[in-house]
Amino acid sequence: MAASALLITITGAGSALAQKPGGVLHVAHRDSPASMSTLEEVTISTVAPMMAVFNNLVLFDQHVPQNTMQSILPDLATEWSWSKDGTELTFWLREGVRWRDGQPFTAKDVQCTWDTPLGRSQAKFRINPRKSWYWNLDRVTANGAHEATFHLKQPQPALLALLASGYSPVYPCHVPPKDMRQHPIGTGPFKFVSYQPNESIRLTRNPDYWKPGRPYLDGIEWTHHP
Repeated sequence: MAASALLITITGAGSALAQKPGGVLHVAHRDSPASMSTLEEVTISTVAPMMAVFNNLVLFDQHVPQNTMQSILPDLATEWSWSKDGTELTFWLREGVRWRDGQPFTAKDVQCTWDTPLGRSQAKFRINPRKSWYWNLDRVTANGAHEATFHLKQPQPALLALLASGYSPVYPCHVPPKDMRQHPIGTGPFKFVSYQPNESIRLTRNPDYWKPGRPYLDGIEWTHHP
């Protein structure tokens, strides 16, 4: 609920927010997570602040009270399609999106993001809590710069719901996991500034965000309150 409420604030669901851009949102945080790497952590304490730093391929509509398959919207993907036998899910990706460090976002980033939990990458996570999610995923392939396909062992329509979760951000292929733990780089509306364990997590507005006019806030600061 906290993550959903924050995302509504970030994406500017209310017209009142659109009328008064700027300011820093201060949020009391219940925990001091081990790292800032969503794909390596099991707690909402990492997911909640880091959802503002990353994007998913798809995302549940934050304006709908209950998540359903019908409430899944495009994010880094513009559209998607299943193969006739239900074992291949292909995404067509947005063009012109860049990571915070200026590198272009491509289908290779999608492939690398899921190669790591599948154990198909030289890069290794310290822990791999999402591995069990993708028991049915055989591999992800990049078909050019802006098309990626998820190849399943057997049909699994619910895979799309897993990809719409806040636990499923897309990571940059050129940044190793050890750097993502303390200095994450994303494509999201906010840029990571700092993480002081037991103190605070600070984010600042991404002026080059690919959604025009977003975000409305200048920054977000999460303060640890045990």
